[in-house]
Parts: sequence; structure tokens; C-alpha cells
Amino acid sequence: QVQPVESGGGLVQAGGSLRLSCAASGRTFSGDFMAWFRQAPGKEREFVAAINWNSVSTTYADSVKGRFTISRDNAENTLYLQMNSLKPEGTAVYYCAARLMMSATTTTTINSYRYWGQGTQVTVSS
Repeated sequence: QVQPVESGGGLVQAGGSLRLSCAASGRTFSGDFMAWFRQAPGKEREFVAAINWNSVSTTYADSVKGRFTISRDNAENTLYLQMNSLKPEGTAVYYCAARLMMSATTTTTINSYRYWGQGTQVTVSS
């Protein structure tokens, strides 16, 4: 079964940092777009950041620009999200997504990605 697996979530104080990882299980995603999304309690899942296969192109939500950095190591088949200057509104389950659907016209929407991880909880205390 193909599924990305997230790790690295936890509890952090506002202003702190965390690094999330997403390891592919069952296949390689080295040639695919990959992304991070998040879902806060009572809210819809939202786009955080995306990266193309060779890291040349990255895209960020306005709410995380300048604070979060998406990166990948294709040799290790792993995606990362470095989160700095975390805010309480960043409390959410963070999901890794991989491989654009053939029908995708954007890299920032949920329906664009074929494979999803189970998520990792990030809690930012004020």
C-alpha cells in the first residue's frame, strides 16, 4: 500500500520551531510534486506549501511565507517542513500529500494530490 508517513509533530511554545518529516512507504515519490496541508479543529484542510520534484519550484500559503520552509531529499525519499516562529493559529494536524493527479490544474488544492499520509499533530501553546 502506498502511503506517505508523517513524523515530527508535537507541542511547542509560540515562537518556537519544529521540523516535520514525511517518508514514503511502498514507492518512491522522487519524481513527483509533494506538499504539506494542515487542518485545524473545526476548519477545512488548507494548503501550506508545495515543492516540485527537483526543488526548483516552491509555493507557500501567505500565512506561512517567511516562516516555513519546504524541502526534500530524493535520495532518502523524504519531504520536510521546517516551521519557525510558530503561532498558536498553527495548531493543526499536518498532512503530507504526494503526486499530482492527471486532472490537477494547481498544486495548492486538496483534490490535486493522489496520496495522503495520516497526519501528525502540531500544537502551539501561547
